[in-house]
Amino acid sequence: MTKKLWFQAGVGILLALLIIKYFLEIKSLFYPIAVILSAIFIPLLAGGVLYYVTEPIQRFLEKRKFPRWASILSILVIIGALIYAFIAIVVPPINNQINHLIKATPNLANELSDMIDYILKNREDFPDQLNDAIERMTNSIQQYAVFTSKFLVQLISSIVSGAFILILVPFFFIYMLKDHEKFAPAIYNLFSGSRRQWVKKTLTDIDDVLRNYIQGQILISFILATLIFIGYKIIGLEYALLLAMFAFFMNMVPFIGPWVALVPAIIVGFLDDPMKAVWVCVVTLVAQQIDSNFITPNIMGKTLDIHPLTVITIILAAGNIAGFIGILLGVPLYAVGKVIVKNIYEHRKDIKSAATKNI
Repeated sequence: MTKKLWFQAGVGILLALLIIKYFLEIKSLFYPIAVILSAIFIPLLAGGVLYYVTEPIQRFLEKRKFPRWASILSILVIIGALIYAFIAIVVPPINNQINHLIKATPNLANELSDMIDYILKNREDFPDQLNDAIERMTNSIQQYAVFTSKFLVQLISSIVSGAFILILVPFFFIYMLKDHEKFAPAIYNLFSGSRRQWVKKTLTDIDDVLRNYIQGQILISFILATLIFIGYKIIGLEYALLLAMFAFFMNMVPFIGPWVALVPAIIVGFLDDPMKAVWVCVVTLVAQQIDSNFITPNIMGKTLDIHPLTVITIILAAGNIAGFIGILLGVPLYAVGKVIVKNIYEHRKDIKSAATKNI
């Protein structure tokens, strides 16, 4: 029985739970380690994302005989140029739209308040079906507003708490560009024989999954934000660039992000003209359909191969456990875990096949 996979897996789970239990009981002993890890987590994460985004550029340059130092310097120059272009071209109109939105906020709030007062005063004249629909919609909006506010508060708190240590990001980023080939060998060289080959293959698969996910998610978010911006400009929505930029960052969060990005656009459109809010929904629906049918399948393919229901479950569970960071990292961490489990299963299968042949 001890050789059965289910028995070994059960023992492994029990040991992991015991380790977690005793770790929590003596957490004061590991508190300094936890502080250090939490301090470097955000810059390490940001540096890793930047590395995976710029790694194709480095590979392209080094194929054309650029030395390592020249490829890194070229990437830094490109990033600096992009930041300068963003500040020079995109920031001024966004700044103008933010200032205009701040000035218009009191009027928007008054219009919204007047609209709510009108609905409440005239509810008795509405048909029962319409009152029921309004009540359901109000409850849904309240629940969604609570969720969105918590989501945004966690997002802002995460950004603020990590802002003071972002100075470390360039160091992690440059180090990854310089020595990224040394990371995997430093791990799999600790093993030997078939186990070494298995660890090497697993690390390669993890690297491929993370690369495809990060590069694909950023590219998809950029294309979606561009489509949304074009659509908002066509329908004449105010603050189109600001809302599209918000959609770009929110679309990086699977499933929930696009819906969070839709809420402020609907509010802005509805306060201008109720019909414009409908057009906002149409633009978003068209952009999402283009994404799900053409963009995502061609960019991401079946790299992750995760069912949408699984994605929703992961995001909800990760959000409850770790807040915004959990929502952001839940899907890629699940994909990494899936790769590890898959490789374990294949490795055990190969061992059984080899044992059967020997018999």
